[in-house]
Order: sequence, then structure tokens, then C-alpha cells
Amino acid sequence: MSEGSAQTVQHQHAPPQSFIRKHVFSLDHKVIGLQYYGLALLAVVIGMGLSWLMRIHLVWPNAPIPGLQWLSKTGAPGGIMTPEYYLSLLTMHGTLMVFFVLTNAPFAAFGNYFLPIQIGAEDMAFPRFNMMSFWTTFVAFCILVAAFFVHDGPPLAGWTAYAPLSAVGPDAGPGEGLGQTLWGLSIFVFCIASLLGSLNFIATTLDLRTKGMTLARMPISTWAWFITSCISLLAFAVLLPASLLLILDRVAGTSFFIPAGLVISDRLQPHSGGSPLLWQHLFWFFGHPEVYIAILPAMGIVSHILINSMRRPLLSHKVVIYCMMGIGFLSYMVWGHHMFVSGMNPFSALMFSFPTLVITIPATIMTLIWLGSLYGSRLRITAASLFALGFISMFVSGGVSGFFLAQPSIDIFLHATYFVVGHFHMVMGVAAIFGVFAGTYFWFPKMTGHMMDERLGKLHFWFTFIGTYCIFMPFHYLGLAGNVRRYSAFVDDFLVPLIPVHRFITIVALLTGAGQLIFLYNLIHSRFRGAPAPPNPWECTSLEWSMPSPPPFDNFGGNHPVVYRDPYQYGVKSSTGDYLMQDSPEEAKA
Repeated sequence: MSEGSAQTVQHQHAPPQSFIRKHVFSLDHKVIGLQYYGLALLAVVIGMGLSWLMRIHLVWPNAPIPGLQWLSKTGAPGGIMTPEYYLSLLTMHGTLMVFFVLTNAPFAAFGNYFLPIQIGAEDMAFPRFNMMSFWTTFVAFCILVAAFFVHDGPPLAGWTAYAPLSAVGPDAGPGEGLGQTLWGLSIFVFCIASLLGSLNFIATTLDLRTKGMTLARMPISTWAWFITSCISLLAFAVLLPASLLLILDRVAGTSFFIPAGLVISDRLQPHSGGSPLLWQHLFWFFGHPEVYIAILPAMGIVSHILINSMRRPLLSHKVVIYCMMGIGFLSYMVWGHHMFVSGMNPFSALMFSFPTLVITIPATIMTLIWLGSLYGSRLRITAASLFALGFISMFVSGGVSGFFLAQPSIDIFLHATYFVVGHFHMVMGVAAIFGVFAGTYFWFPKMTGHMMDERLGKLHFWFTFIGTYCIFMPFHYLGLAGNVRRYSAFVDDFLVPLIPVHRFITIVALLTGAGQLIFLYNLIHSRFRGAPAPPNPWECTSLEWSMPSPPPFDNFGGNHPVVYRDPYQYGVKSSTGDYLMQDSPEEAKA
């Protein structure tokens, strides 16, 4: 691994003076990181609210939901949700959660705030690009939310927006007019923002490391953000033109994804020569790496926190880094397993099935390293370490079901069922959210100078951990029972006996969602009235804990740190206790 570069450049912009420049259009990577976090928090609140509405409708389909008619008179007349509006809420829920929560929070929010600090840099390589990246993301968010308020409502094609349903226009149903166009435009703009951010992360990591900060001495969390930015650079570069082509099919009369002779709503579509499978290939070439864009930053955060909580290094933190590299590389070879039911050649299905199983190898090695390192350790039980352990549990439990879906013959039966919904919610959604919670409890003292309430944090963990298992584990049973996903009501004879399971899931989902108020209260109350944070409350070794909390505008005040060792010197004897800071010239005592 190459040597670190000495940081010789000065801060690229002066300290802000006005409120607008300091808190709104800021060039400071820390403010931008908090802006990403706030946007993700807003998106998850909306997304969780939509999931509540869907769960209530599934169990009580004829019950009016007070106020829903104000959001859509045609989609919910009298507060009773129509089947089409259920699909619209499903589409918006998935899009908000995947793009604006799971991409923004673990990667863009924490990465923006801590990557420059952890490598000893004063800021990102391109501060103005960084500001542009956030506000472009915010514009994409506003465009998507605007779909709720257009005359035909939000789209119903699902967060994957499969063509030709998403490409033909209003003939395809409610929401497939302006609402679907806004969806495509939102994703197009979001891709631009993600590409700007990825380039910035890569340039910052390679060019702005402080003296002594070799690649081998970077924390695992920094490596995770760097690898994720490399994945993101290629993945969003594919989705960007794909979403543009989708928009052109809708508004410019092109036929990239619409075949000839297609009749929808008794109307022959004026298109020819397109391929709906082309959209699936382009989307999933982005879509499966997106899983790791969400999960790899959480892996890095969890590894960083666990090492600190165990007070000893992992069995091999370099192997963890190599495994993340392997996952990033292999993530581009497995997109076809999302298309086993598309009619692909069985030989092609086999070729995609093999790397799908291979990619589990580095993930399994990482899990074994985490568990092996935990064995015999004196783990400090904090809210952050509990959520880190919860991440491992969710990742393993959700990942095991992936073995079934990697087999084309089994996937064909399970693909359209709740089994898949349970799988990706646990392994991608909940696991990544647990990583976000872990990072929040761990770095909140650094970001605000205040401590979060540990008792409330632990209560929040157990509420969330038990609740999510009660919600998503039964999804696998429903899938094995043949419960088809995206149904808005269960009227078939074979589905009626499953309604009590859905009722249980809905009640638990409402309670677990309400339990997140514990976190919101803790977050807001601690921000303003929390106990003052000590300089290094977790006795951590990486560079972010060598500066005041919260960090000053220019991070290190012009005094660039010099790094002497890797970031995981725990279990040693030193003047500070059982650890050595990265920038301390002191040698461990025998």
C-alpha cells in the first residue's frame, strides 16, 4: 500500500461569516455531512409513515384512514386507499428509503463528516463540488416528493420502475403520467449528485492524507467510504443515462424500452424496437452494487466501533479491508440474479448464480472475523456497541435467505413473494439502519460536544432489535406460503389464513415505528441539553478524537497531525491507558 502524502495545502476557503454561508450554502464538509444526515432523517420519517399506511391498509383494507383523502382525493376517496394508490405509496416508500436514506445516511452523511478528519485533511478536495452535491440531492428529493401533489398522483411502477409500465405514459394507469416523469427526473438528478460526491471522496482519500497516513493506516470506516465511492462512481454512471432514456421514451417519442405492437388500455402504443429487458439490465447493473453502497459503509462503521468497544484489534483488520474490496468487485457480476424470472437463458442464469454464491465468501469471512474477535473480549456495552452487534445479527439473518434466492430453480418460486421482501429489508435496509444508529451514538459527542443518554439508547436498541425481527422474519414464512408481494388485499382462499400473520406484523410495525420516538427525543434533547462530552469519551485512537468536540472550522487549526501507527492500537500499556492515539509519538510500554 502506498505512502501517505504530506498535507501542505491551506484551507481552500475562508471561515464563513453570514448565517447563509455558515449553515445553508456551507463549504464546510462537517456542515454538509450534517445536512445529509438531516435530509436522510426527513426521508426516513416520510418513508416510515408510508409503510405504516400500507400496513394498515393490508390488514384493514376497507377502513378509512383519517386525513389520507387530503393527500389524494382520487387515490383515497373518503380515506379508503385504492389498490393503485397502494402501489404508489409502495413505489415512493422504496425510492425514498433506497436512494435518500440508505445511500445518504451511512455514506454521504458520516463519510462527509469524518472521512477528511480521519485522514488528517482540513476539508474535502473540492468543497464547492461538495456543496453542489448536497443541494443537487435536495433538489432530487423535492422533485420526488412533488409527485405526491401532481394531478395524477405518484407513480405505481415500483422503486425499480420496470418498463414498459414506467415508459409508456398515462395509458399505464394512475400516476404513470407526470408522476412517473418526476420520478425519472428525480433519479436523474440524484445520479448527478452521487457522481459529484463519489469523485470528491476518491480525490480526498488519495490526495489529502496527512503525513504518515499510509493507506494501510487508514481506519476501516475510511476504507469503507472510499471503496463505496468507487462502487458508486460506476453504478450511478450507468443509472444516469438509463433514467434519461426512460424520460425520453416518455416525453420524446423514443423507443429504448418499449417494444412494437404493445397494447395498453386498449390502445396500440406508438413505439417500436425497444426492449423492456434492456431497462432491467441497466437498472440492476446499478441496483445490486447499490446494495453494497448501503451496506459497506455500515460494515466499516461497525468494525470501527467494535474494535473500540472490545479494546483489542480484530483478528485481521486488513483482511476485512480486502473482503470489502472483493465485495465491491464482485457486486458488478451478480446483477442477473434479479432477473431469473425474466426468461433468460438457463445457462446465463447459472453463470449469474455462481458469482452470487461466491460473493458470500468475503461477507462470511468478515462475519467470522467479527465473531472470532468478540470471543473472549471484554466488550464495553454501550448503545453504539449494541447496535453494532445488532448489525451483525441482522446481516447474517437476512443474508442466509440469500442462499435460497441465488438458486434459479428456487428463486423462480420465491421471487414474487414476501420472502424476497424479508430478505432485502433485513440484509440491506435494517442492517444499514443499525449501522447508522451505531454511528450516531458513537460520533454524536464528536459532532455536538454533548453525550446522548445511554439508558435511552439501550432501550431504543432492544425496542428496535426485537421489533424488526418480529416484523421481517415472518415475511420469510409468508413467502414460503406463497404470499405474493405488491398485493393490496388478500382475498384469495389460500391467502386468507395468512391475514393473522399480517395483523401481527402490522401491530408490531406500528409499535416499533413509535419506538423510534425514543431515538428522536434522545437526539434532539441531547443536542441542546445533553451532558458535556469529555474530549475522548470512548478512549478511541483515530484522528477525529485528537481535536476538540465539535471540531473547529479548519479541523486541525493548521497544525497537521503526523501519524505514527495504525488506528487500532488497543490492549497496550501507555500513559493514556490501554490505547495509543494514531498521532502520538509515544511507544507502547512493555
